[in-house]
Amino acid sequence: MLDFEKELEKFKPSLEVDQAEEAIYHNDLSDVTDIVKDLVEEIKNK
Repeated sequence: MLDFEKELEKFKPSLEVDQAEEAIYHNDLSDVTDIVKDLVEEIKNK
């Protein structure tokens, strides 16, 4: 039978997961709303 406590102690997250988290959180991703806001601001300023 598995000892879940021992297995949890041995667990180490994959480097790939850490790298993905860093890439996601440190990128400035624009969504459609941000793009529309920028376009509206550009039109107002012209």
